[in-house]
Amino acid sequence: MPEHPQSMSVGVGWASVAIRSDTVGSSEVRSEDLEQYRRELTGYCYRMLGSFFEAEDAVQETMVRAWRGAGGFEGRSALRSWLYRIATNVCLDMLRGRERRARPMDLGPSSTADSSLGPVLPEHAWLQPVPDARVLPGDGDPAELAVARETIRLAFVTALQHLPAKQRAVLILREVLRWQASEVAELLETSVASVNSALQRARATLATREVDASHPSTVDADQRALLARYVDAFERYDITALVSLLHDDAVMSMPPYDFWLRGPVEMGRWFLGQGCGCRGSRLVATAASGGPAFGSYRPDGHGGFQPFALQVIEISGDRIVGHHNFLDTDLFAAFGLPARLPA
Repeated sequence: MPEHPQSMSVGVGWASVAIRSDTVGSSEVRSEDLEQYRRELTGYCYRMLGSFFEAEDAVQETMVRAWRGAGGFEGRSALRSWLYRIATNVCLDMLRGRERRARPMDLGPSSTADSSLGPVLPEHAWLQPVPDARVLPGDGDPAELAVARETIRLAFVTALQHLPAKQRAVLILREVLRWQASEVAELLETSVASVNSALQRARATLATREVDASHPSTVDADQRALLARYVDAFERYDITALVSLLHDDAVMSMPPYDFWLRGPVEMGRWFLGQGCGCRGSRLVATAASGGPAFGSYRPDGHGGFQPFALQVIEISGDRIVGHHNFLDTDLFAAFGLPARLPA
């Protein structure tokens, strides 16, 4: 891009794009006008794509397209609606021709504790967790925040991946973001009747997925105590105490493997068998996909601890029902977790 005395830049993800001021147009769209929507757009793109990293890429591309097209914006529609239109088109382009992301539990029956982990499957096969801090509002109406948490849960986002891309967009815009049918129709350049029909089909598909909405969107005092007992048992590697915190139907998964276990007995056997390398680990609390999570650090052999897995913990009532271990250490930086723990 040629130099210009009145150029400006906008942060997009990890990049910065220089924009000439004479491309902004009469609407005078400023960088801060766009940036105020980054968090909610990331949440929208995450629900569409099932990957936090891809969601960031999609929002980056949305911001770039918005800057490039700002001269033609002219304020004919709300800036927010215009950005969602761009983001939707970006996501639809990214989803074209690809297979859906999934969780190990969606791909086959459970394994046993002594089963082989199997081959490492590619990153694009897996649903990825999302840092709450990067997609949820910092404040606002508690009821709206509870809905936002529910709709980034792993089970819900997994169910969304079973919808055709445009149905997915319709359901998120109508049911999660509470847009009017007429607004969605305008965004997708279709009719209200078409939007309503797509929403009905999307609802029917989700009903067959039996998405469990029983997990609370906030963790109460008793559940915080449960998590504290879990951390204590895990770090002491007291597996008897750990499995006593699990529900009878609790599941454990470990992407990028399609290996998964069901029930305290198999999970306990795994921790004392193939999983014994977790002994001596340390946990650092964070929040992922609408609930509690931990960065798990294994001893590095030099007195410190190195990243191993991001644990996403699901709770129902007074028991842990999900123990999902994402063996992707790139997630640690995304969640603001330390690159290493000292002794």
